[in-house]
Amino acid sequence: MSNFRFYQRASRAFNDHPTLSKTLVVAAAFSGGSIVAYADSKPQAIDSVVPSDGAADPKKKIVVLGTGWAGTSFLKNLKNPSYEVQVVSPRNFFAFTPLLPSVTVGTVEARSIVEPVRNIVRKKNVHVGFFEAECYKIDAKNKRVYCRSTGDVDLNGNAEFVVDYDYLVVAMGARANTFNTPGVVENCHFLKELEDALRIRRTVIDCFEKASLPNLTDEERRRILHFVVVGGGPTGVEFAAELHDFVNEDLVKLYPTVKDLVKITLLEAGEHILNMFDKRITAFAEDKFKRDGIDVRLGSMVTKVSDKEISTREVKNGEVSSVPYGMVVWSTGIGTRPEIMDFMKQISQANRRVLATDEWLRVEGTESIYALGDCATINQRKVMEDISAIFNKADKDKSGTLTVKEFQEVIHDVIERYPQVELYLKSMQMKNIADLLKAAKTDDAKESVELNIEEFKKALSQVDSQMKNLPATAQVAAQQGAYLAKCFNRMEECERNPEGPLRFRGEGRHRFRPFR
Repeated sequence: MSNFRFYQRASRAFNDHPTLSKTLVVAAAFSGGSIVAYADSKPQAIDSVVPSDGAADPKKKIVVLGTGWAGTSFLKNLKNPSYEVQVVSPRNFFAFTPLLPSVTVGTVEARSIVEPVRNIVRKKNVHVGFFEAECYKIDAKNKRVYCRSTGDVDLNGNAEFVVDYDYLVVAMGARANTFNTPGVVENCHFLKELEDALRIRRTVIDCFEKASLPNLTDEERRRILHFVVVGGGPTGVEFAAELHDFVNEDLVKLYPTVKDLVKITLLEAGEHILNMFDKRITAFAEDKFKRDGIDVRLGSMVTKVSDKEISTREVKNGEVSSVPYGMVVWSTGIGTRPEIMDFMKQISQANRRVLATDEWLRVEGTESIYALGDCATINQRKVMEDISAIFNKADKDKSGTLTVKEFQEVIHDVIERYPQVELYLKSMQMKNIADLLKAAKTDDAKESVELNIEEFKKALSQVDSQMKNLPATAQVAAQQGAYLAKCFNRMEECERNPEGPLRFRGEGRHRFRPFR
């Protein structure tokens, strides 16, 4: 009886899948016999396309490109089981990148800062699949992404495949920005991936081992033990500090004969290191490096890197010089990946540095593609572009004038839609919106201040000067991923798109705003 049930299941399988051609199934049976199931159907061409489930499963398919901060945060916060999720990434783990400088010197082991993606999504009530592959092309018109395997295993020409999607979440991050400087790719180390940190770790030890060989001159030893860090941002500064501690606390004990020949140099083209932070932090870091003996060269722009020398030009006087080195770590910011640049050409964004999205993280010029993290930037809408809509929304009595009380009733929604308003109030040391409106009038009574449309424009004319792009940090990327996941968790509300440029609370999707 059990064999008969097996035969029924096998028969249904052949009927449901006619592409199975000339397939033989043999099942062991009782009494030494067997049952043979044979199907001979017309062979059909099978291309390497992974389609959406379509009519068989009404779930819409979300394809996520990348497992960095943005992509992983999206996966962790997505809770709507009405979606099928397919993740495509060349790495099958999430890495806690702020600790990469610590991995380079062994302060933290590599295994301590990674978490397998499959483990992250294993217990979710959302169906999540994973392909260890890289996306090399996005076809927005046909809603497909073209991928290839990153493994070293020979797949007999089947390494490339296509994945269909209903929604695409692009969270591929960015690559190191070399500014097309000759020799950087061939001779420098980067510090963006876990493999980069491990490679640097091996190179540091190799430099000390080479410098300990007996047949070298002191000049050659000094060259080998000269570690150069290019870029005075957070990553470059932290790596220089970690390397200094590693050398002076550990390596000097293991290599006592060469401890006095070690030198660390930090090259920065700007006037200060950590110039994106408060001036007090910058001053403290520069003073600390000076006390520790780290040579910080400000205003030095790298023009060329050879296998043994790095050439620089002074920004102030144009003086060119070359410095011998043993290892160079290049950390000068981020650049756009080639596949993202090709996609930007498709959607008429070729003249931009990164993908442009609206305040809801949707790529401009598309309907179902979202971009998060370092590969995108948000185009915040200006207040002056919507000044008439804001005025009409607040002027409920349609009197043609706006009072402080009327504007206060919608100010929360205005700040939610245009965060630069709040930033402007703080920069001008204004306590509330009444102070902003009073600046356009001479009336001392706050409640009695009334502005017509021209006076209202005057009051808000300088607000857009406070617009700032969000920094490319792990925190921002994680917040964006969490925000987008929440939108998909309540997609019915998020997909409502009211007419008009101004969208207040309750009328559609909330714009992305970093958490405080």
